[in-house]
Amino acid sequence: MSALHQRARVWVAGHRGLVGSAIMRRLAAEGFLGILTRSQEELELSDPKAVDAFFEAERPEFVFLAAAKVGGILANDTYPGDFIRENLAIQLNVMDAARRHGVEKLLFLGSSCVYPKLAPQPMREESLLTGPLEPTNQAYAVAKIAGIAMCQAYWRQYGCRFISVMPTNLYGPGDNFDLDTSHVLPALLRKFHEAREAGAPSVTVWGSGRPRREFLHVDDLADACVFLVRHWESPDIINVGVGEDVSIAELAGLVRSVVGYEGEVRFDTTKPDGTPRKLLDVSRLTGLGWKARIPLREGIESTYRWYRGAAGAGAR
Repeated sequence: MSALHQRARVWVAGHRGLVGSAIMRRLAAEGFLGILTRSQEELELSDPKAVDAFFEAERPEFVFLAAAKVGGILANDTYPGDFIRENLAIQLNVMDAARRHGVEKLLFLGSSCVYPKLAPQPMREESLLTGPLEPTNQAYAVAKIAGIAMCQAYWRQYGCRFISVMPTNLYGPGDNFDLDTSHVLPALLRKFHEAREAGAPSVTVWGSGRPRREFLHVDDLADACVFLVRHWESPDIINVGVGEDVSIAELAGLVRSVVGYEGEVRFDTTKPDGTPRKLLDVSRLTGLGWKARIPLREGIESTYRWYRGAAGAGAR
């Protein structure tokens, strides 16, 4: 049983995404020499034969499974079939190939949406499968729960060291700012930025503004993932978050301040709120000696700087 080290062959699946690119930055900062990557054009993860051929050729020792089809409330509610099919296929193909080719350790990225809609707050790992899910992202959540179950079943039957981490709401450089498919924080950044640029008198925010959410900078998540590959030896899931939340109204005010928008903020109560509150209990993680370091305002400021640079380059 070897430990994660600089010369290990490490595959970051989904290295161009929000989480994968952050893990890449984290590994590069530590001087890792054997990082393996494949773009979707080079390796279609929904193709089991292609995935198996990759493992046969490259023999990764450690896998960060950050590849997934993700989106906000609108995307999840509109394309549930796509979300469950694509995520189940990715998880099945990568995990089974990792098992058959003797991967030393695999980290699977779950999501806080796996917990019941009305789970006691803050949400403990033990709340998994204790109640109904939030309907708007049920298909995605079920796929992620299946990934968790697969990690645990493979650990039990085959002795595979597959661990599952449940991050809270994420944001940071490389986020998706498309208003049809993005999560709430990048959507707000784009809305307020464009309203400021256009001199618009108001910005409309979906829902009542009352739901509460926890936001973790993706670079903090990447640090936690590397930490957990080194220090978490259990099939039990583990939460990754900051342990604090804010209301959507408070978040909108914070983003408005960072962007420098001076118009009115309106809330469209005809739009869904989603889960009333999503705050993770992170005591299991802090008990291992890890905690998030990037304050929310500082993280939003750096993300906004990145967005402005990307938008200036024609990226959205």
